[in-house]
Amino acid sequence: METIDRIAKLFSSCREKGQAAFVSYVCACDPNFDISLEICRSLIDRGADLLELGVPFSDPLADGLTNQLAAQRALEAGCKQDDVFRLVREIRKFSEVPIIFYTYYNLIYSQGVEEYVKRAKEAGVDGLLTLDLPPEEADELIEASDLQQIKNIFIIAPTTPESRIPKIVATASGFLYYVSREGVTGERKDLAGDLGERIKAIRAHTDLPLVVGFGISSPEQVREVASHADGVVVGSALVNCVAKGLDQPTGIPEKIGDEVAELCSGLSG
Repeated sequence: METIDRIAKLFSSCREKGQAAFVSYVCACDPNFDISLEICRSLIDRGADLLELGVPFSDPLADGLTNQLAAQRALEAGCKQDDVFRLVREIRKFSEVPIIFYTYYNLIYSQGVEEYVKRAKEAGVDGLLTLDLPPEEADELIEASDLQQIKNIFIIAPTTPESRIPKIVATASGFLYYVSREGVTGERKDLAGDLGERIKAIRAHTDLPLVVGFGISSPEQVREVASHADGVVVGSALVNCVAKGLDQPTGIPEKIGDEVAELCSGLSG
């Protein structure tokens, strides 16, 4: 059965408006399920166009300390994979924004690839960004995802040889994720000076929307990235709002909403 492609619909709408999409990353169930649900509601209400939900994992190799601690908080709060799917189902009761999982392959493989993707689709997930799965090893996941009409997002890094880009874009769907900096996730004070050139080189190989993340933490940086890309990803700056509000968790959703609203102001600056 044909379903709505929320990701394609979002980027088409953004193109019509001449504006980049704002992609917000938070870790699912951080600091607990109930607060996490209200955080997601606040993000959507205050301007997030797409939710990137980190799936809590005990060994998140691509993540910096901020996101590692978020995953640890979620796991210590008792978060299981069932809770992550439940979180998506609850979000779907009030929003149709695209939702992708930022995850690791062991979490998918250990539950059975076909079963995992089917459960993700039934919950309302639109795409999977599997950090440690290269395109060459992704056939089983891609086949299962195609059956369920779930997108597979792949990463291109500053260290990716240009000769490898065609292989990545041929495998990807939904959009491409360009990592603006080498290393792990985390806030940065400045952006890569050659960002525009890098994005132009990738666009020569694909018509897929291109979003940029890793290190973006101010409206000025959002504005700069949005001038080159189809979407801007902010993660650590939002996750830090959770960490700073742990003494009064019920206030976190409002604070993180204020943060995302300020960051989104860069899109129209």
